Amino acid sequence: MEDTFVNSHDYDDIIDLPHHVSPSRPHMPKIDRAAQFAPFSALSGFGAAIRETGRQTEARIELSEDARDALDEKLRMIRKADHPEVVITYFHPDDRKDGGCYITASGCIVKIDDYDRVFVMEDGTEIPIGEIIELEIKE
Repeated sequence: MEDTFVNSHDYDDIIDLPHHVSPSRPHMPKIDRAAQFAPFSALSGFGAAIRETGRQTEARIELSEDARDALDEKLRMIRKADHPEVVITYFHPDDRKDGGCYITASGCIVKIDDYDRVFVMEDGTEIPIGEIIELEIKE
């Protein structure tokens, strides 16, 4: 059986002609040409809303009275030290939904800002004192 596509010579007269370029219309950029073939989303933003709803956050931990007292004692020790090296675990609230995440930072405290109630670490990180749940002073 003979293959009609391989032996077809119907377009031999135009195959070597130059590509047509319109003199009145500008050439469309590749990104715009690709957008023509992108899938259509009838509910724009719906996928992002679903991903945001599925994103997990942690609840804030309430410290017991004993844990708060121990933390307050460590905070007093930090105020007496000169640039103490610490490991701090603190709560970082989420901007978009209830809850947040716990972050552990380590390094030297270079400033205690009593007005804003934050520790300023050597890398510039500001840690709110009221959000600290665990504090370890390295020696």
